[in-house]
Parts: sequence; structure tokens; C-alpha cells
Amino acid sequence: MTHLHSKRLSGLGPTRVLVTVVGLLAALVLGATGEADASAGPTSVAASRWTDRPHGFASLAGGTTGGAGGKVVTVTDQASLARYAAAEEPFVIRVSGAIAVEPFGSDIVVASDKTIIGVGDTGEIVHGELHLNPGTSNVIIRNLTIRDSYVEGDWDGKTTDFDAIQMDTVDHVWIDHNRFTHMGDGLLDIRKDSRYITVSYNQFTNHNKAFGIGWTTNVLTEMTIDHNWFYGTKQRNPSADNLAYAHLYNNYLSSQVADGDPVWTYGNWARGKTRMVIENSYYDGVQHPYQADATAELVQRGSILKNTTGRTDAWGTAFDPHAFYDYRLDPAAAVPALVTRFSGPQKQIGGVTLHVPADYATVQAAVDAVPAGNSEPVTIAVAPGTYREKVYIPATKPNIVLQGTGQDRSDTVIVFDTPAAYGGSTGSATVRIAANDVTARHLTFSNDFDEAAVELNGEQALAMKTTGDRIVFEDTAFLGNQDTLMTDSPKLTTVSRVYIRDSYIEGDVDFVYGRATTVIERSVIRLLSRGSTTNNGYLTAASTWTGNPYGFLITRSKVVSDAPDQSFHLGRPWHPGGEPEAVAQVLIRDTQLPAAVKSSPWTDMSGFSWKDARFTEYRNYGPGAEVTADRPQMSDEDARAHTVADYLQGSDGWAPYARH
Repeated sequence: MTHLHSKRLSGLGPTRVLVTVVGLLAALVLGATGEADASAGPTSVAASRWTDRPHGFASLAGGTTGGAGGKVVTVTDQASLARYAAAEEPFVIRVSGAIAVEPFGSDIVVASDKTIIGVGDTGEIVHGELHLNPGTSNVIIRNLTIRDSYVEGDWDGKTTDFDAIQMDTVDHVWIDHNRFTHMGDGLLDIRKDSRYITVSYNQFTNHNKAFGIGWTTNVLTEMTIDHNWFYGTKQRNPSADNLAYAHLYNNYLSSQVADGDPVWTYGNWARGKTRMVIENSYYDGVQHPYQADATAELVQRGSILKNTTGRTDAWGTAFDPHAFYDYRLDPAAAVPALVTRFSGPQKQIGGVTLHVPADYATVQAAVDAVPAGNSEPVTIAVAPGTYREKVYIPATKPNIVLQGTGQDRSDTVIVFDTPAAYGGSTGSATVRIAANDVTARHLTFSNDFDEAAVELNGEQALAMKTTGDRIVFEDTAFLGNQDTLMTDSPKLTTVSRVYIRDSYIEGDVDFVYGRATTVIERSVIRLLSRGSTTNNGYLTAASTWTGNPYGFLITRSKVVSDAPDQSFHLGRPWHPGGEPEAVAQVLIRDTQLPAAVKSSPWTDMSGFSWKDARFTEYRNYGPGAEVTADRPQMSDEDARAHTVADYLQGSDGWAPYARH
């Protein structure tokens, strides 16, 4: 056989519609209820309320990454939470459901390099405190409810010290999207020269002393406090003692406890030598909305006061937050609606994102960090670049999303160059997905073995092999020559389903093959020329189990090629090992076909006749779609039972296409 170099699609096309839709949704999530303050700067406008990266002071001086780079674990009991939280190595700790801490009011010690995050909006710590000892660094606490260590009759917290979170002399901490309520002393106590802290999108409720900062004579602490909701609280909302920089913006204070206390019921207080800047916050029914000691400096701009009384101090120049970081200001009038909606635990945040290569050097390292038996979505966000590695997602690690983060799928490429001669067909695959419920988006998978450069007995070179069920590929590309994409199942009689949409697949010999029920929709399939004028290859080689009515469906797609006219087959029936119960089923419908497709497009394989397989077409068009005697056409009646839904729904009603 004469081999020529592949003629691959050089530019994989503009960013797909999906990317545009995602961008639009992101813009809506940003809360576009009014124009942001122009001073916020252009870079901050694109910030997302759901980002898993901290902003403000916690993002400075090396940043705060929590348990990134460590294993992901899910905890449902106090012993597991305590063990992982106090461990020396980094962990991403997911709290699922309510964990009741015993004895009542006890501490859960949190060591350095930890992320503690609630699963969905279910994660709760009840009757207990998260405690960061002096010297602790790099901690993220997100999406939790911490509640109910209040001792009846101890409103001032004089006999107990049962905070929700307490920390002394720590650095780089991000506290985000939590709900703190009805605790024994403070809800949040950040003390004794703690530095580089951001407290964002939390709810402080049903409490006396909500949020205190400082308790030191040194003026070192830098803190960002934004988009928090204080309601049903009395004082310390927050109280900031000797902070070098306290930046408060877009906070909402409402429904303050009204007990007639003329002094110790208040909103924000800059104490000692604190320098405080308050921007675009909203105070509704608050006594002493913001006040400052004579030794402090407080600058306020853009806030709204409604039904307030008492002190609104403002003097000195404080500092310019823009000198430290970019940020976006929401209009003060929009704050009540935005903060009540977006603060506190959120279902959207309960997933975990592992960043490659920022936190995990390789894609495989991130996969390895996902726990076996994983029941919650874990996103592996892969930055633009070329990753020359093999990736294997074992059956024990379901619920993974592989997400390229570039502007185009071609920006992020996972590639290797193994042919079957050096490891068998399966061993050649650049990426193997054995797990169920895996999704890949905005990525290119490639096997760049150069079949034209060498002559081998075993030139199959897979870019992707799947055996799991409910696998989705969106805006992905599969690059290779022979056997580019194999969608399979664990055994002949097991049905696995794969859905491919808005994607690109290229190859020459049997390059879409296997026994999985596979739908390819709204995609481009490129038939590569091998230099022959009569036979350049075969698009499909299905091995569908005879008991499965649904094999391959290619629909609403476009097949392209620069191979000579009448030189490419649509498919042939593959019977692995001569298995008679593997009877190919392929339907190509509503798809444009090029002149390279033969007028007799189906052919025999290994002694098995194509006429015994289940090969059909329906309403195809283009120069390669002319109906001949050797092109079985599906009837209108049968076509109504061979839709995308019919192929994918199975017994569990799976409908990945419904998301679009």
C-alpha cells in the first residue's frame, strides 16, 4: 500500500455556537442589572460569580489555591472531616450532607493547603467550629452552612467561644458562599495579624456578634469583604480593629436586630488605626451604618442608606483598592437582589475544578486526584497547550468533565503517537475512557503516529477509545488515520452510549468503529486520502451486538474529502474475532456526502457480507448521495423510530441533546 501524508483540516473552524451560548450565560450570571462603575476596570468585568479562584487580597502575594494539587475526597462524618482537614498534605475536601460535631461546640482543626467545599448546597457543619491555628496558610472554605452552636441564654457569647470559623495569625484564606447562623460567640473571627484574606458572598444571620477582625495592636491585616448579606444580626458587621487595608464593597445589611441598644447595635466599624474603604453597599433599617474611631480613616462612596439612623462617619483618605487589584463594582441599587440571590451556598459551586497545568502538571495527574467511586461532578479544566501524554479514566472514576479552556478546541490538544504494533489496538489509544458519565468539551484528541513514514503490521492508532456509558463529546476534534475513534462497551451484550455533537472527526480506514450505540450530530467528518484512485478507506466499522437495534447514527452532519471521486466506502461490518453475534447497524441520515463516496458505499469484511449487516441511509444529499441499487434507504416509518432520542434514551431516559 502506498501511504501519503494526511491532509488534515488545518484550522478546525471558528468557535462553535456552544461557546457563544456559554459566554452569553456567563454574562447573565454576572448580574447585568445595571452598568458597573467604570472605575472597576475592563479586566474585572469578565469575572464570574462562580469562579473557583479568589479575588481581592486573597489573590495577592502568591495567591490562595487551597488544596489544589492534592487528592479530592468526600466526607460525610466528623472523623473523616477532621482527619483530612488536619492532614499535612493538600486535600480538596467535599462535605456531603450535614455533619454533627461532638462534643457540642468542638473544633475541627484545618491545616494549611486545604479546600473545604460543600457538595451542591447540602454541606453543613452543625454544632462545631472550623479552627485555623497560628501559622496556617492557604485555605479555602466555600459553599458550607455552619450553624447552631448557640447556648441558650448566652446571647453575648461570654461563657462560650463557639465561633463558626476562627483563625489566629494565618495568611491567604478565602471564605466564600457560606451561610453562618446561630453560633455561640462570633460567626467569623479573624484575629491576631492574619493577612491576605477575602470574605465574599456569605450570609451572616440570626446572631449577635457577626464578624470581628483584628484584636491586635499591629496594623498588618489586608482584607476584602464583598457581596455579603448581614441580616438578623446586631453588631460586628464587621468590626475591623487595626486593619492596614479593609475594602468593603457591594455588601447588604438588612433586618438588623432592633433591641434599642444605642451603642452596640451597628453596621460597619473602623476601629483603632484601620483604613477602610466602603463602596456601593446597601444599608436598610440599620443603626449606625458605618462609623470610625478618631484614629481610623474611612472613605465611603456610592452606597445607599434606607431607613437608617445614627453615625455615618467618613474622614481621611484611607487607600486606593485599585492600587492592589482589579474588581467589578455592581451598582448599589442592584445589591439587595444580587446578594440575596447569589450569596450563601449554591448548587452551581458544589462541583470541584482541578486545573491543568496550574495545579496538576498533567491531565492524568488530575484524573488520578479524583476519588474512586466519585458520585459528584469533577471538572478537569485544561489550559490551552499541547499535552503529549496518554490519559486513562478508569471505570472507578465516573462523573468527570474534561474541559478545554481555550477560545477554540484546537487550542488544547492531548496527543500521543503509539501505533497498535507497539501495544495493541487498545494500547495505542491516546485517551481511554472506561468510566460512565464522562463529558469532554473544547478539546482536540490526536494520535499523530505517521503511518506514511513507516511500514508496520499494526498501523491502527487510536486518538480515543471509550467503553463507558453516557459519554458526551461537545465541540471536540479527533485526529488520526486508521481507527481514529473507537466507541465500545465492556462486552458484546453490554450497551454503552456515546453522544458526539458539534465536533470534527478525521481518518481513513475504519476510523469510526466499535459496538457502542453512538450518535454523531451536527459534526464534520473528513475522509482522508491515502493516494488511491479506487479505495482510500472506510468511514465506519460497526460491530453492534445483534440484540441491540441501535449502533451508529450519523445525522445532520457534513462529510468532506479531497480524495478522488468514487474512492471511499461508508462502512463495512466488523465481526471481532469472527463473532457472528456482532452485526453492524449504521444509519447515515440528513447528511451531506462528498463525491469521494462510492456509489456502492458498503462493502464486505473478513468474509462477512455487508448485505447481512444493518446498513441504511435516509435523506442524504450532496454529490456522494445519489441513490443506487446498492444503497439501502430507510423508510419514512422506520426513520421515525431511528432518531437521536431513540438511540440514546435507553432504560434511564438519557437525553444529553436536551441541554442544547
